[in-house]
Amino acid sequence: MLARRFALYLDLIRWNRPAGWLLLLWPTLGALWFASGGWPGWHLLVVFVLGTILMRSAGCCVNDVADRDFDRHVKRTVQRPVTSGAVSVKEALVLGAALALAAFALVLTTNRLTIVWSFAALAITLAYPFAKRFVSVPQAVLGIAFSFGIPMAFAAVQSRVPVFAAWLLAGNLFWVLAYDTEYAMVDRDDDLKIGMKTSAITFGRFDVAAVMASYAIFLAVWAWAGASQGLGAVFFAAIGIAAAQAVWHWQLIRGRTRDGCFKAFRLNHWLGFTVFAGIAAGYALK
Repeated sequence: MLARRFALYLDLIRWNRPAGWLLLLWPTLGALWFASGGWPGWHLLVVFVLGTILMRSAGCCVNDVADRDFDRHVKRTVQRPVTSGAVSVKEALVLGAALALAAFALVLTTNRLTIVWSFAALAITLAYPFAKRFVSVPQAVLGIAFSFGIPMAFAAVQSRVPVFAAWLLAGNLFWVLAYDTEYAMVDRDDDLKIGMKTSAITFGRFDVAAVMASYAIFLAVWAWAGASQGLGAVFFAAIGIAAAQAVWHWQLIRGRTRDGCFKAFRLNHWLGFTVFAGIAAGYALK
């Protein structure tokens, strides 16, 4: 019985689908390297890696509770634990709260400014699931939520959040817009039936163009960031490889098939890893 409940909780937090937290992790680590001018030390690395996993998991709990009535009408989500009734709303919220508290305990080992930023991060995490009812492009709200590790990284390292961090956040927001629009393209038909607002619906026939423009803005901003820090050829090679991946994603999504769009979304963490690897290698060879 306990093993069964534990398996359901793991399913609730998408434990067997790590792509979700990896999408948060790579830009957060990239910001940590930028803020530190290279290696940030084991303490902050552990705090931000574990914190990212915990907060992504907590976000899944809140999201599934908020969307449980909508998810019953979407093919891909109908069997989620809360939607199917296998996990109660109370259980999901208690688990989410426990995970968020564990993440907060990690933040308490940093400094006051990082703690302050963590409250803003929690607020946007709680607000996002409800943005899909009112905002035409809720992926922009998700972009802010998924980018909060960036200012927190600078706060933890430098005890300040410079304008440079804001540029990184803005650039990363466009990456989130790109991959979450791909995700929304998978469910567009179902979302239209139930009245859910998504970027895929709002962009309409310009969805593919919007995705590719968002990739371009993200890569341009982060390429500028690396150049401004004196990162060398290996960094720009990584940006080039990431751009090639974006072109591959265009091949996958241009037909607007469910399988192609979902595959492009799932593979985005490799694009993020490539950019981060370029940053880490650039500092190592600087």
